[in-house]
Amino acid sequence: MAAKRRRWSDRVPIVGVLRTYDRRWLRPDVAAGVAVAALIVPKNLGYAGIAGIPLQNGLYAAAAGAILYAIFGTSRQISTGPSSGLAAVAASAVLAAGLTGTDVASFVAGITLVSGIVFVVLAVLKMGWIAQFLSRAVVTGFLFGAAIDVVIGELPKLTGTSASGSTPPQELWSWLGTLGDAHPATLLVAVAALVTVFGLRRIAPRVPGALVLVVGGLLATWLLDLGERGVALVGDVPRGLPSVVVPDPALLLDHVATVALASVALVMIGFSQTAGDARTFAARHRYRVDIDQESLAQGAANVGAGLVQGMPVSTSLSASSLNDRTGARTPVASLTSGAMVLLTLLLLAPLFSGLPTAVLAAIIIEAVVMGMMDVPAMRRLFRVQRFDFWIAMVALVSTLVVGVLAGVLVGIGLSLLWLVSVTTRPSLPVMVREPGTQVFRELDEHPEDEPEPGIAVLRIDGGLFFATADALEDRVREVADAVPGLTAIVIDCGAITFVDAQGAAVLHEVLDLAADRELAVRLARVKPSVRATLARDGVVDRVGPDRFHGSVHRAVEAHRNGY
Repeated sequence: MAAKRRRWSDRVPIVGVLRTYDRRWLRPDVAAGVAVAALIVPKNLGYAGIAGIPLQNGLYAAAAGAILYAIFGTSRQISTGPSSGLAAVAASAVLAAGLTGTDVASFVAGITLVSGIVFVVLAVLKMGWIAQFLSRAVVTGFLFGAAIDVVIGELPKLTGTSASGSTPPQELWSWLGTLGDAHPATLLVAVAALVTVFGLRRIAPRVPGALVLVVGGLLATWLLDLGERGVALVGDVPRGLPSVVVPDPALLLDHVATVALASVALVMIGFSQTAGDARTFAARHRYRVDIDQESLAQGAANVGAGLVQGMPVSTSLSASSLNDRTGARTPVASLTSGAMVLLTLLLLAPLFSGLPTAVLAAIIIEAVVMGMMDVPAMRRLFRVQRFDFWIAMVALVSTLVVGVLAGVLVGIGLSLLWLVSVTTRPSLPVMVREPGTQVFRELDEHPEDEPEPGIAVLRIDGGLFFATADALEDRVREVADAVPGLTAIVIDCGAITFVDAQGAAVLHEVLDLAADRELAVRLARVKPSVRATLARDGVVDRVGPDRFHGSVHRAVEAHRNGY
């Protein structure tokens, strides 16, 4: 029975949390939950606007994400809900599918549901590592490009005009041509909203600027009768809780390729954010998170959001940081946030109907500029590794030129190409002895050191398998041709953790090459598991058990002494 309880608690961590809950944690948890709700309610209205779905649907997703993550997640500080990046992916999927009207909300809910199912499958198969195939440089560039795309899409709402175009540059050019027709009252509201939200970010960063804008916008509509002055308002936002609705399967099947691509993009981006944030808070507060369980929690949150007609959800770093800052001790804080969002839907939703669309656009612009345009990260990439910077720039430009959804595909492709490039070109440096020691180090870094006479020492950095096998053979041939008077080759295998059949086969080819040139071959620092593989393929017998050595120094000395 105890074992069953442990398994149940592992799958539903909130059970263990509530079983051991200390009443002293309740006040900080509730305070954190209320503070986070005040932050996310206005922002989630904006995220719904990005995705092109009814504003209340953003709140549906926020409530489902917060509550379900609290039940299944292992992080105590994480706050889960819609994000600007995921909203941009959803909007791009809608655009790619060419949908309008009521189909949009059902389609967004559908891709949210499918992405949740993918998350659950990854959790069951323990494949959370797959998110590592999207490099941080690619994510940085993609999010930056998506933010620019979103900002350009919101510009017409700031001026009360319209714009057209199939790409962000075309849309921007079209909008610039309409500036002469800008609506004065709308433009004034927009400027005031932008100054307020960015000004608060600078002078009072802890003040929830989005909440201030929502309250200020609603007051301005009431006091100044903005609707009668021609300022566009967001329109009807109905009161009430969401109902469970399965997205239209036929609609998803009609656009199955777009659904598949969007779901993969949502999972890759969402999980890469969640895993990193969960580890950060766990390290800060000295507890452990289960990454596979995190994948299950994200899956449950997205399945729930999809079934209540919501939108994709993931970790919100700003909300999670606020959660942490205001004293959240357990997932009860996230449960409180979800409950507060539900109360907002029950009691306050119709108030949002009077919100000027220009104010909503300002909220969206501030969210994507501050949350997705990571200038410090781009500067760091440029300073630390220029190649990563250019990878990020390619992802950024691709997102603007071919669209957000295709930009994700380009980003995944770039990450895989970079991985293949690095994997198939392992470092194979020539090693030389540090004078007066038994230490061997790279010749390129220490050209003053003298190579061993007649002996070439090579080190392979990485596994020896199908992707790296040819590189080893080519390097041995290159060294054999370049070093005069060569009598032996010592291969330092200390970094090899894995050998496949092709890797073992290439060692046979190296031995053939050495035999043709009358060279001895010795292997140093071979791990037991690697040696077992080589033994099964006959490499150990061909080399000779006495030519496997515990260090490069011993291998060199053995050859010098003729044994």
